[in-house]
Amino acid sequence: MLRMSRITDYGIVLLTHLASTSGDEVHNARALAERAGLPLPVVSKILKALTREGFLHSQRGARGGYALARPPEAISVAAVIDALEGPIALTECGTHPGACERESRCAVRAPWQQINRAVRDTLEQVRLSELLPSAPPEPATTSIPVTLAPTAPAD
Repeated sequence: MLRMSRITDYGIVLLTHLASTSGDEVHNARALAERAGLPLPVVSKILKALTREGFLHSQRGARGGYALARPPEAISVAAVIDALEGPIALTECGTHPGACERESRCAVRAPWQQINRAVRDTLEQVRLSELLPSAPPEPATTSIPVTLAPTAPAD
């Protein structure tokens, strides 16, 4: 089964909790952990990573905590996954061209690269604001057609 890590899943959950509050409101790690039902050490680790990657601002002190560094509409799911997980790809050649010794004679390389691009493009279009429970569903206005070119038979 192919799936993103729990850390990335929890990171998106925490970002949606922060996005669902008013403006620049600051939340401490403990409150976010309780609200999300996640262990505090895991939440602290994720919040530090999201701050380091520029998604959050942190404020120290008695009234310190975390807030979004930019509006939820400006944060794509792809960017969050990239920050917490690394490059998005279903195959090795999708993120590291040349890493596979068979790549030059692979009959399915081009179609897989198209699929990788389609997945990435789709996740890039999904914004954090769309994941908020109170956000009304947006009509599907874009579709990404995937056309696979014929390939040569495998060696």
